[in-house]
Amino acid sequence: MDCPVAEQFRGAGVAPIVACAAVRSVSSATRVLVATRPVDLRGSFNRLYSLVVEQLKENPLSGHLFAFTNRRHNRLKVLYWDGSGLWVCAKRLEGGGFTWPVSEQGQVNLRGEEFSALTHGLEVHIQAGWYRR
Repeated sequence: MDCPVAEQFRGAGVAPIVACAAVRSVSSATRVLVATRPVDLRGSFNRLYSLVVEQLKENPLSGHLFAFTNRRHNRLKVLYWDGSGLWVCAKRLEGGGFTWPVSEQGQVNLRGEEFSALTHGLEVHIQAGWYRR
């Protein structure tokens, strides 16, 4: 894959495709939907696609990010449609776990910065009634 950003990571032993996905910024127009119930992450494209349709009641080809975790909250998979195909990005924490949002509806919408904090292992708390001026 030809990716100029990946060139700077090549010496660090990171695959070019991972480097491109890691630096991809989530714009404010992109919705990030997080499934709050743990799922079996052994599946890949088809399994995550069906989870988006059945559990989140969303269109996987919408261009939004769909995030899932396992029971121990130490693994994360994200499904994303870029207009030409599906991406599945995965992350495994070597120690500790993700601070996963909780919701009775089974899903939470996150802003880009909240999603970034979540994927970096930081705590994300949704504050009811909070707004930006």
